[in-house]
Amino acid sequence: MTKPASPKYAPEIRDSAVRMMFEHAGEHASRRAAIGSIATKIRCNPETLRGWVRQAEREQGKQPGPTMDEQNRIKVVEREVRELCQSNEILRKSSAYFAQAELDRRFEN
Repeated sequence: MTKPASPKYAPEIRDSAVRMMFEHAGEHASRRAAIGSIATKIRCNPETLRGWVRQAEREQGKQPGPTMDEQNRIKVVEREVRELCQSNEILRKSSAYFAQAELDRRFEN
């Protein structure tokens, strides 16, 4: 499993950029133009800013999709499911092994 990349931008910069986007979106011809302009000012990729804005909109209930809390909970549950599947596989194999050993022992007597 790979380690997630450390955030390149401080949370304050993200929050400020998203706030700027919401406050100044009306001053631009389109949402894309607003994102491009603000991304240039804070020196980030427009797609990065677009992702921050979409996540902020999800957090506010303006966009469908999971909030950060929900995303984190999903990750935890997926990890637990993976671990349980591995445990079940180990139990299945060990059960089959001991069942076979019991059969072998009975036929030897």
